[in-house]
Amino acid sequence: MHVIRVATQNIWRFHGDWPNRRTVLADGLRALQPDLIAFQESILTDDYDQARDLLGPDYQVAHQQRRGPDGGGQTIASRWPITAVREADFDALVTEIEAPAGPLLFANHCPRYELDNEVVRERENVAVARLVEDMADSHHVILAGDLNARPESAGLRFLLGLQSLDGMSVSYRDAWEAAHPGDPGHTFTPENPTMPAGEKGHWLLEPGRRIDYILVRGGDHGPTLDVRSCERLFDRPVRGTWASDHFGVTADLATHLPDGRPVP
Repeated sequence: MHVIRVATQNIWRFHGDWPNRRTVLADGLRALQPDLIAFQESILTDDYDQARDLLGPDYQVAHQQRRGPDGGGQTIASRWPITAVREADFDALVTEIEAPAGPLLFANHCPRYELDNEVVRERENVAVARLVEDMADSHHVILAGDLNARPESAGLRFLLGLQSLDGMSVSYRDAWEAAHPGDPGHTFTPENPTMPAGEKGHWLLEPGRRIDYILVRGGDHGPTLDVRSCERLFDRPVRGTWASDHFGVTADLATHLPDGRPVP
């Protein structure tokens, strides 16, 4: 049996109190020891690599090449070899990982955030699903990221196998819902005092949503990895400092069921 520890975290660039946030993030990730990490809004410039700064030398790193003017974009880090990388023409990155459980695909996806732009999120979710299917073959597939939408949105319903879009259907299992059925599990929430103000106070009326996810792809008989646990990440301050304006998510995913049988 192999257990894969996955984490996803929106780093929030250099906003807020970055020196103290850096310490909280680095210490928390060191304690968590994830195998695979999806970072959103991580900074990469000619002089600085935010993901490597937080993680140290123990990870292989793949960066989205299409990045914002400040170097912000998506990054994947893996304890195991990254053997292939493909990038969408929007904020999505798919890597092939040579894991102890066998080759797997790990995707980091961050579609458009605007509340009134679900139509673009739908298109981008379909596009990243097609990219994964082009690469998947018989791989395990984990899709993680800041998906910028509630579970009941059309784009998430598509990924979860509850509806089709653009003549396509897929089926992913939501790790949070599997571990905490019915729990809203908000990850972008005024419980976190850095969120309502944001950079310019844009989110003052935001009531809270779950928009950060770890999803496991399935076929006609369900997912290929068992969700052993799933928890929010960085959902408390440390010495008065919140790690980001988002809570992250971490999950332990196993190749065998609790009774020892392989996942079918």
